[in-house]
Amino acid sequence: MNRFPLVLILLILCLGACNPGHNEFNNFEDLPADEGWAYGDTIFFVTDTLDSVPATGTLEVAVRHNNTYLYRNLWLEISYPGPDSVTRRDTVNLELADVYGRWHGHGFGASYQFAAPIGHPVTLAPGSRVGVSHIMRVDTLTGLEQIGIKFQKTP
Repeated sequence: MNRFPLVLILLILCLGACNPGHNEFNNFEDLPADEGWAYGDTIFFVTDTLDSVPATGTLEVAVRHNNTYLYRNLWLEISYPGPDSVTRRDTVNLELADVYGRWHGHGFGASYQFAAPIGHPVTLAPGSRVGVSHIMRVDTLTGLEQIGIKFQKTP
């Protein structure tokens, strides 16, 4: 019985160490299920949970899709503020399936999630707008459920 307070204190300290802090931003937005994601539609994310100073880190884009998505990959254009208030644009190819049609993402049932980083460090400030749009050669994409971004400050 004398060890119970010690174990409780250690457990609280371990749980406190798991806090990711305020230098991470993670958000998903729903895509139109019935009508699909149109070519000209850009989904915007506002980095409102970051600290009060700009942070440099890795930016990932993620997609949640189901078995009705017709293609092997998904080409996306990511826009975000760069240095000197110039909008920077990067192109990302998410390879969602192999040549045999097996999905790379994880999930269960008919829903999968796949994420990929942008290939270089990105600096974002609180309130930065990050835009994501698809640049596939079709007008409307179906089978996509959600699109999201994750920003993790580098230590």
